[in-house]
Amino acid sequence: MSVFVDTSAFVSMLNGDEPEHKKAIELWNELQDHDEQIITTNYVIVERIALIQRRLGFDALRLFHNNIIPVLEIEWIREQQHNDVFDALLLANRRQLSFVDCASFFIIRQQKVQRVFALDKHFREQGFQCIP
Repeated sequence: MSVFVDTSAFVSMLNGDEPEHKKAIELWNELQDHDEQIITTNYVIVERIALIQRRLGFDALRLFHNNIIPVLEIEWIREQQHNDVFDALLLANRRQLSFVDCASFFIIRQQKVQRVFALDKHFREQGFQCIP
């Protein structure tokens, strides 16, 4: 079974001040213990790197690079997918909906991912089965 992991889940795992930190760590460990296929996109990775570097510093960035990225299956957004996602974002016409989230929605649907590890309300609004 596969699980897509969003930036919001990575934030909760790496930042001990986040309200869902403990639950996010437990869920991450559970996913690894059950050999789940853990998917994300290169756009989520780039977004996460920028946020970790700015908010948490380089020690957290090293932790992310050395311990988290290696267990991920990264779906690389290609040029045509990028263009399709951009069209979808413009069509949605919602300022609070990010381009990265739209790219994630595209990959989740394309890959027929069953569950999403996200704390971002936009994933539930799209009808995805979110955990926790």
